[in-house]
Amino acid sequence: MTDNAKVLVSDKLSEHGVKILRDAPSIDVDVKVGMTPEQLIDIIGSYDGLIIRSATKVTPEVLDAAKNLKVIGRAGIGVDNVDKQTASAKGIVVMNTPGGNTTTTAEHAISMMMAMCRQIPQATASVRAGKWEKKKFMGMELYGKTLGVVGIGRIGSIVVKRARGLEMRVIAYDPFISNDAAEKLGVELVSLDELYARADVISIHTPMTKDTKHMIGSEAFDKMKKGVKIVNCARGGIIDETALAEAVKDGKVAGAALDVFENEPPGDNPLLGLDEVIFTPHLGASTSEAQESVAIAVAEQFIDFFDKGIVRNALNMPSIDPEHIALVRPYLKLGEQMGSFTSQMGQGALKKVHIEYMGELAEIDQRPITQSILKGALQNYVDESVNMVNAPYLAESRGVVISTTTSSIKRNFMALIGLKLETEGREVYVEGTVFIGGEPRLVKLEEFLIEFQLEGTLLAVTNNDKP
Repeated sequence: MTDNAKVLVSDKLSEHGVKILRDAPSIDVDVKVGMTPEQLIDIIGSYDGLIIRSATKVTPEVLDAAKNLKVIGRAGIGVDNVDKQTASAKGIVVMNTPGGNTTTTAEHAISMMMAMCRQIPQATASVRAGKWEKKKFMGMELYGKTLGVVGIGRIGSIVVKRARGLEMRVIAYDPFISNDAAEKLGVELVSLDELYARADVISIHTPMTKDTKHMIGSEAFDKMKKGVKIVNCARGGIIDETALAEAVKDGKVAGAALDVFENEPPGDNPLLGLDEVIFTPHLGASTSEAQESVAIAVAEQFIDFFDKGIVRNALNMPSIDPEHIALVRPYLKLGEQMGSFTSQMGQGALKKVHIEYMGELAEIDQRPITQSILKGALQNYVDESVNMVNAPYLAESRGVVISTTTSSIKRNFMALIGLKLETEGREVYVEGTVFIGGEPRLVKLEEFLIEFQLEGTLLAVTNNDKP
């Protein structure tokens, strides 16, 4: 018998990526491409990890059968084919490889913009048909034009740099980017309405969420200048395709270049009959370099996950910044111990959890520690398996109120966690820190200063100090 992690690769992955997995002594890998949903359901129960691209659909039915699954890795960015909510509730980490195809996708957006503005696909079709229609395919020069970029994350920021190289004026909308970051990128941050009003070309680089679904529809088109051109190499559904078709027919939108659709393949889509719109079949990440890059990335992330317990690029739990791993790791253990200890001292149902991060911990992302605390606390309240992924979901489903505060003040220790746990019958407060050498210690229980490790079997007795 082997204790190795079993990993299934169910979509086509580059040989280099597969070889990295096969060479890992702690991982046994099977490659089974082209399975039906029923075939996947039949075998998924024996695997600890699943690597996919866009073909495999990880449905609730698949996840119900995945009794041992711990992690799903997407070689690429989009995870629309994974039921993340069900995976999270079952404690399964969902990760992607966002850095592997950023340049490729950004280059595709620029290519689509240039092809659209010079009507290259339409002119190619005309020449193939034996025609020579120079006057028909009058293009638009990009030099000096205003490009509006919606979303300047990894891909959008590269599009900005390439567009500036073409000497375009670039404006951008991104509510999550600071003015300082935008200034370093050399882009002017504006409101969405201002972007619509000023841009000659609009390129979309925002994720697909409930807030961005159909964000560019009839109302948005009304705010744009006449003759605007639109590029979408992000996610299908961000543009209302019916509204776009009407805007093209009305002449408000002079051209569109789409690599993605709300339904893929698009089927009976009104845009397909419009000469002003050009298409590619979701090719944004389709270069040999990108395919190699994402395969290597997901393989390395799986090895880190199974060998070191390091989670990178997770979509349903916070990843730990590599710069902070040494600081955070012992506090993950401490947090789980503190959560378990306080919940055992409580009386009745868990109601509230309040955590204060002090000193050095105030300067980092504390979410992994918070989830470790919840994991420790909930283990004493639920029958099902609890881990860092599903702990927040289990807490929410039980109506537990979670709050955190931070203080950069170093109070006796360089870093300190204060935990107040409220149950139906009692409120418990503790403080903990990590000593030199990585030893987690409890240093305060209620109002008493103490010092001991939360290990083994402990007896905690409280007395009423009355004569």
